[in-house]
Amino acid sequence: MAKRYSSFRSGSTTWLLQRLTAGFLVVVLAFHFFNLHFVNHAYNIDFAGSQVRMQSLGYYVTMVLFLVTATFHGVNGVYNALVNQGIEGNAKRAAQLVLGVAGVLLIVQGIRVANALAGF
Repeated sequence: MAKRYSSFRSGSTTWLLQRLTAGFLVVVLAFHFFNLHFVNHAYNIDFAGSQVRMQSLGYYVTMVLFLVTATFHGVNGVYNALVNQGIEGNAKRAAQLVLGVAGVLLIVQGIRVANALAGF
């Protein structure tokens, strides 16, 4: 049987954060689907309704946390998938840099949109 390899060291900070963000994302995704697909049906969702929801502090904070955790979880997952595939040296450093910059830009733009929707 082939040996299992993972770039995550069990018990490391990134290992723990990957699992914590996964748990948070499951809960927030359930909230999102319930709220935007069962309480408010897709054909009822419009820009004005999004603005009203984002003006609620609890909803705003939840969506910003959703953005940050989803970005971290995704970027960290892609990076570790690349490491698991054997990326090393300069290519590994370039992946860190590109994914890190992309993650920061995604979070900054997402917060800008959230602030615009919330009226900040």
